[in-house]
Amino acid sequence: ELSPRLVTGKKVKRLRASGVMPVHMYGKGIASSHFQVDTIEATSLVRSAGGNVPVSVSVEGKDGDDVCFIREVQRHAVTEELLHIDFLKVDVENKIVLSVPIILDGDASAVAELGGSVLFKLTSLNVRCLALIVPESVHVDVSHLDTFEKSVRVSDLEIDSEIEIMSNLETMIVRVVPPRIEAVSYT
Repeated sequence: ELSPRLVTGKKVKRLRASGVMPVHMYGKGIASSHFQVDTIEATSLVRSAGGNVPVSVSVEGKDGDDVCFIREVQRHAVTEELLHIDFLKVDVENKIVLSVPIILDGDASAVAELGGSVLFKLTSLNVRCLALIVPESVHVDVSHLDTFEKSVRVSDLEIDSEIEIMSNLETMIVRVVPPRIEAVSYT
């Protein structure tokens, strides 16, 4: 649960020392707002949710929960301690456009058998859908890549029909490229 925050600027350091983290919520149609939350609760949320997992956020004194995405997480440069979170509030009734990470699954046999290297050209996919059905990631099986001629393109993906792909369908995601052979001269 988020509480209103009046402390800003350099005074936030004292807030953090007391186990409370500053957070920020923004989104279409709402005023950007400053809140605070228990640091342990926030750290647990960031570990379990991440970028494309919608989270339910309650605000002290307000009825109902808001659906948000964690958009920016600031950490201390040395200790990696969580310092600040930005929440993007979304309307669950309207479609949104998001970038979803692509994860490669399996081993391309052309790597082991032909000595090739995996060329991973497109690492995220732009999609448009309702906030509650946004995929956390898109998995691409590369185990069928047994020659240098085969590739996986955006058009090859099998995605839920309620999710619209916004990326160019002809864009190559991954393929295996032949090994580089260096010319040796005998002089």
